[in-house]
Amino acid sequence: MGGSDFSVSLKSKEVVAAVLPMQEHWLPLSNLDLLLPPVDVGVFFCYQRSSATKGNNLTFRSMVSILKRALAEALVSYYAFAGEVVTNSVGEPELLCNNRGVDFMEAYADIHLQDVQFYDPDTSIAKLVPHKKQGVLCVQATELKCGGLVVACTFDHRVADAYSANMFFVSWAEIAQAKPISITPSFRRSLLNPRKPAGCYDPSLDEMYIPISMLPPPPTVAELGVHDDHLISRIYYVTAQDIDRLQSQANSNGYKKRSKIESFSAFLWKMVAKSSNDDAKRCKMGIVVDGRRRLSMDGEGKTTCSMDTYFGNVLSIPFGDESVSELKTRPLNWVAGVVHNYLKDAVTKEHFLGLIDWVEDHRPEPALAKIYCSRRNMDGPTFVVSSGQRFPVGMVDFGWGSPIFGSYHFPWQGEAGYVMPMPSSRGNGDWIVYMHMPKGQLEFLEAEAADVFRPLTRGYLKLSMKDLE
Repeated sequence: MGGSDFSVSLKSKEVVAAVLPMQEHWLPLSNLDLLLPPVDVGVFFCYQRSSATKGNNLTFRSMVSILKRALAEALVSYYAFAGEVVTNSVGEPELLCNNRGVDFMEAYADIHLQDVQFYDPDTSIAKLVPHKKQGVLCVQATELKCGGLVVACTFDHRVADAYSANMFFVSWAEIAQAKPISITPSFRRSLLNPRKPAGCYDPSLDEMYIPISMLPPPPTVAELGVHDDHLISRIYYVTAQDIDRLQSQANSNGYKKRSKIESFSAFLWKMVAKSSNDDAKRCKMGIVVDGRRRLSMDGEGKTTCSMDTYFGNVLSIPFGDESVSELKTRPLNWVAGVVHNYLKDAVTKEHFLGLIDWVEDHRPEPALAKIYCSRRNMDGPTFVVSSGQRFPVGMVDFGWGSPIFGSYHFPWQGEAGYVMPMPSSRGNGDWIVYMHMPKGQLEFLEAEAADVFRPLTRGYLKLSMKDLE
């Protein structure tokens, strides 16, 4: 499966600021940004020492120079990533756009790319993704023993969601290749202003989100009991054929067409429920929904304002709550129907407008999605499936070829599990699935659904010593 016993040495660190002087100003976080706790998200891209690199005589030093120069230019448009999150007078986070800059580290890892243990990122990738200490974004470029390169970033989730980060990565790569950027980010917060009067939201939002002050107290040691089922990270691949098969099963017996993500999530929900030994407990699954397209439409489905370039968080996390017993015994098409039904009310413009109003009604008290607060050891299995299908792994080419592999890495400290399905860098319709779940659940998945969740290997990525010569 590869190795994880390697060391990483930090060679240098500097701050990269926007290449043009910028006037310091404040940028408020939107109401949807305020629903995010202060957590950092990691993402990484792996590059081989390709023939293009050797033909252009690109060394690690020259590639780092290209990355830094392009980053300094990208930060002119993406200035939010060069700022700092600070607390305002009422205790809410705000973005100070002061061109503080991005911490940029250079490092060396004594391992070949083909030997990196991608399947177990906690012991390998975790060494290559930087820990952010200041600012909003930090970057680490790591040279590998074979001449390969890993470019990894960590960013503050309160400032950007995955969609926003994806825009930035593509623009950064375009600038590195001396191309005009195809996307200019918009920071037009008025697009997410609450309605007047606020408070006109559906009561169901009170079941999805909760003010921090209303959170139940943490469980005591006696309530938790003795267990060793801690959360760990794994990366799998799921073939396009398996995804199609799950979708076909979810659509059987005359059910309406379910999407691939609904079908995949329904299957995973069943598997997680089956891993539980307590049929009386409940199992919760949330699915992250992006509201950009929904907020851009009027009641007739016509575009009224484009949010395609909006930078920030435009997310909601509806979730289903079913008994473990029901999920175990019901067929996949029934579970997929449950998923579809709890999603359908959240994929509307009204849902997101109501969520904006809900936050306004509770400010300045912080709040967050209820599913992130579930105590899995007491309430039953709980996890969230995120929206990573737009991950632009094939487009993050800084001039030395597309990544051989890329993924998000988000081992957050919550009790709920986290799943991020992304397109494979092979471009064949396969999915790469990053999971941060309880150890017992992942072991069950690997035993009971080994034909679907296949550990990511160098064989799948087609890495061999021949590539390193």
